[in-house]
Amino acid sequence: MASPLWIRKPLDVILRDSETSGEGHQLQRTLGSTQLVMLGIGAIIGAGLFSITGMAAANNAGPAVTISFVIAGIACAFAGLCYAEFASMIPVAGSAYTYSYATMGEMMAWIIGWDLVLEYAVGAATVAISWSRYLVKFFENMGVYLPQEFMMSPFVSHTMADGSTVHGIINLPAVFIVIMMTLLLIKGTKESATVNAIIVGLKVAVVLIFIGLGWAYINQANYTPYIPENTGTIGEYGWSGIMRAAGIIFFAYIGFDAVSTAAQEAKNPQKDMPIGIMGSLLICTVLYILFAHVMTGLAHYTEFKGQDGIAPVAVAIAHTPFVWLKQGVILAILAGYSSVIMVMLMGQSRVFFSMAKDGLLPKVFSDVHQKNHTPYKSNLIVGAFVCLFAAFVPADIVGEMTSIGTLFAFILVCIGVIVMRKIQPNAERGFRTPLVPLIPILGIISCFAMMALLPGDTWIRLVVWMAIGMIIYFAYSIKHSKLGHSIRS
Repeated sequence: MASPLWIRKPLDVILRDSETSGEGHQLQRTLGSTQLVMLGIGAIIGAGLFSITGMAAANNAGPAVTISFVIAGIACAFAGLCYAEFASMIPVAGSAYTYSYATMGEMMAWIIGWDLVLEYAVGAATVAISWSRYLVKFFENMGVYLPQEFMMSPFVSHTMADGSTVHGIINLPAVFIVIMMTLLLIKGTKESATVNAIIVGLKVAVVLIFIGLGWAYINQANYTPYIPENTGTIGEYGWSGIMRAAGIIFFAYIGFDAVSTAAQEAKNPQKDMPIGIMGSLLICTVLYILFAHVMTGLAHYTEFKGQDGIAPVAVAIAHTPFVWLKQGVILAILAGYSSVIMVMLMGQSRVFFSMAKDGLLPKVFSDVHQKNHTPYKSNLIVGAFVCLFAAFVPADIVGEMTSIGTLFAFILVCIGVIVMRKIQPNAERGFRTPLVPLIPILGIISCFAMMALLPGDTWIRLVVWMAIGMIIYFAYSIKHSKLGHSIRS
C-alpha cells in the first residue's frame, strides 16, 4: 500500500472537488483579468519600495540597486511563468500548496502550505506593524502626537524628544488595520477587489508623481561609480552587493503569487490568471526600476546610510523643491500597506481553505458564508492570529522570514512544473511556461541564490518553523487526511 506521505492528489480530483464542493464550501467567481492585475499590484507595491530601496543602495549596491531590481524581477518572472501555468491548469484556491499536492505528494504539500504562513500571515503582521509606524509619522508631521505606548509592542521602547523613554504596551493601530481589512474580506471578494483598485490607483499615482517630478532634478554625478567597489566583505558593494541587495529588495516583490490564491474566484482562470500574475509583475518591475533610478540620482547613495522608514525617500525629496511630496509619500505608504495586508490575509485564508477541504486542517477553515461566499471563519481566525502578532511582536523578527519562506515556495513551484510536464504531459493548460525545463531551472537557481545570501539566523528560524509544522502534520493532519483515508480504506 502506498505511503500517504508521498501520495499525489490526482489532477481530475482537484478540479472536480473545486466545482462540486457542496453547500457551505463554494467560492464565487467574480474576478476578471483587470481586477486580478490590480490585486497583484495591490499586494506587490507596499512601503518596501520606499524604505528598502534606499537601505539596499546605501549598504549593498549603490546606484546599481536598479540592477538588483532587474535581477529580483527576472527571478520573480521565472517563478511567475511557472505560477501562471499552474494557475491556468489548476484554477483552484490554495496556490503553491495545491500545486505541490498534485506534483510532489501530501507531505510536501503540507510543508509548502505551512511555509506559506510565513509569507501571508506573518507577512501581514509585519506590514501592519509598519503601517502603525507610518500612521504615527503622518500625524506627527501635522503636529498631532499619538500616545507612543499604544503604538508599539511590549518588547519595543521609544526615546522621546525630551530624552525620556516610553515602553510599548500594545500596537493598537496595527490591530485596527488588520481588523478593518479582515472585515472587508468577509464582506465579499468583489467588494474587496473594488476597494483594492481604488487604493492601487492612489499609490501608483504617488509613485509616478515622484518619478515624474524628480527626473528633472537628477544629478548624473550621483551615478559615479555606478557599481561601487567591493569593500572586501561579501555583500558590501560590487556584484556580491548587487546580489545581496536583490535578495533584500525581493521583499518588495512579494505578493504577485497571491493572485494565484484567487484562482477559484476568477471568471475565466485559464485566460485571466496568467494575465493577472505576469501583468502585475511586469508593471511593478518597471515602476521599481524607474523609482530606484530617480531616487539614487537625486541623492548620493551614501546619504541613505543609517536611514529607515520613509527617511531614504525624504532625503531624495530634499534635493527637489517639492517638500510637500513627503506627506504624499506617507499617504501612499499607508494606502499601499492597507492593500498589501488585505491581499495577504486573503491569500492565507484561501490556502487554509484548501488545506481544510483536504482534511489537513480542521473543517472550520473551509466553511463559506452562504450570502457573501467568503471563507469567513478562516478570515476571522487568520485575522485574530495576525492581530496577536501585530500587537505584541517586533517587526524585525519576522521580516526576513517572510522573504525566505516565499523564495522556498517559488522553488517548489518551479520544480512542480517540471514534474507535472513529466507525469501529466497531455493535461489541458490555458498557459504554458516557455522553454521548460530551462525557465523553471533558472527560477530555482536564481531564487536559491537569493536565499543563500540571506543571514544565517533567518535559515535557523525557517528550520525551526518547519519543524513545528512537521509536528502538527504527524500529530493531526496525517490522521485526518481525506486522501490518506481513501488509500487506507
